[in-house]
Amino acid sequence: MEISRKKLRKEVLKRIKYVQTCVLAREICLLIRSNRAVLEPKDVQETCLYISNLCKEAGCQEPSDLCRKAAEAVGSGDEKKYLELCAQSCMKCGEARRPTPKKATYVA
Repeated sequence: MEISRKKLRKEVLKRIKYVQTCVLAREICLLIRSNRAVLEPKDVQETCLYISNLCKEAGCQEPSDLCRKAAEAVGSGDEKKYLELCAQSCMKCGEARRPTPKKATYVA
């Protein structure tokens, strides 16, 4: 019994880490992209850097780099480049591995 409990604990912690990094990064990215008209460039830049760090923490280096470059583009005033890099980052983030949910788990 203890082995299955440890295995389940490991899976739950993996899913928690996924939500703390990947899910949070995607949600914040969506908020930024859909509300960029009301945000200052500084707000977008700071948030993109935060998202970049979340992606890096999750082990997703390419989306992290793209998001960091998007933040730099916002800082330089190049909105077209920012939007392009942000879209690429979102696509790469969507291609990332997602934890597979278990069919049924019984815990006594």
